Amino acid sequence: MGALEQLQEVARQRDSFARGWKARTGRGVVGYMCTYVPEELVYAAGLLPVRVLGSRQPQDVSEAHIFGMFCPFCRDCLAQGLLGRYDYLDGLVTAHCCIHIRQAFDSWRRHIPLQYSHYVFSPAHIQSPRAFPVMAQEFQAFKASLEAWTGQAISQEALQGAIDVYNTNRRLLRQLYELRKQESPPISGVEAMEVVLAGMFMDKAEHNRLLQELLTGLPSRPGMGPGVRLMLIGSEDDDTQFVALAESLGARVVVDDHCTGTRYFWNEVPPGPDPLAALAQRYIDRPPCPTKDLVDRRRLPHILALAQGWRVQGALLILQKFCDPHEFDLPIIRSYLQEHGIPSIFLEFDLTVPLGQFRSRIEALLEMLQMELV
Repeated sequence: MGALEQLQEVARQRDSFARGWKARTGRGVVGYMCTYVPEELVYAAGLLPVRVLGSRQPQDVSEAHIFGMFCPFCRDCLAQGLLGRYDYLDGLVTAHCCIHIRQAFDSWRRHIPLQYSHYVFSPAHIQSPRAFPVMAQEFQAFKASLEAWTGQAISQEALQGAIDVYNTNRRLLRQLYELRKQESPPISGVEAMEVVLAGMFMDKAEHNRLLQELLTGLPSRPGMGPGVRLMLIGSEDDDTQFVALAESLGARVVVDDHCTGTRYFWNEVPPGPDPLAALAQRYIDRPPCPTKDLVDRRRLPHILALAQGWRVQGALLILQKFCDPHEFDLPIIRSYLQEHGIPSIFLEFDLTVPLGQFRSRIEALLEMLQMELV
């Protein structure tokens, strides 16, 4: 089995892989519900951090715990905990982000047995000069909390080693995305999404090894062929079926801006004498989600740079239903892209994806773009 096939298997059998890792190593697994959680600290403590994601299957267990008007993603994540899918987790962590995920986290730790839980306050106003000292203090508190739980100190060397592993991972994923700039990319949007998702459920050192093997072989792989170049923009999206639909219609999904894509890995931890301070700086500087894009709108020029760098011809704006931060943000992004000659369509996700409806709308966008390219 080649590197890509191994990564796809992890992405598709993610919980089985994490369970196997735990059985094989005898070490703990900690789930995280937001990508503002500094995974490096969990990794430096000898634990495996894994992303908590939903299943996109109908469920009826979360209504007693959180409002039905909360986004389907947070309700789905909580449901998976209540249904026992994440029974291998020893701990759960989240960071300060939207109120919906915070409520799902609070309900989880109240009603699902856990050895450990922690809430990381990450400033919303990350452009404030006070954001860095607050973030550094919160990361120090998280480090102390992990040390108290595990009974083991996290040394400077262990933290720097974790940072090096994660920085390598981010660099390799950037290299993978660079290949998607080609007219005929050697990897599809679905495959790239699966590669990123696999890294959220496996040891990053092992992920790095497979990424290096994949990158070695991709230049000689036949390309996917030319097609209308699209970008995904929005909130969390791990729906490979949706991306496969877009690509089956002749599109090439070449880049993205969402928290299971580029926002997760885009920037590295900068070098510095204090690894904890450098770690805090990285999470301050990362491409922001809408809950933290204050006061200057830094997302807009970042998204445009991605669109121009990957020669995007159109954009798919995706929204989890009832997601207030992105619901406020996406109309502004759509207007901004239109001003720069990039048309888009807005697609609202619920727990399950209306593939038939989405097919019609994506086909209409592609038809319009193809007419403009003639």
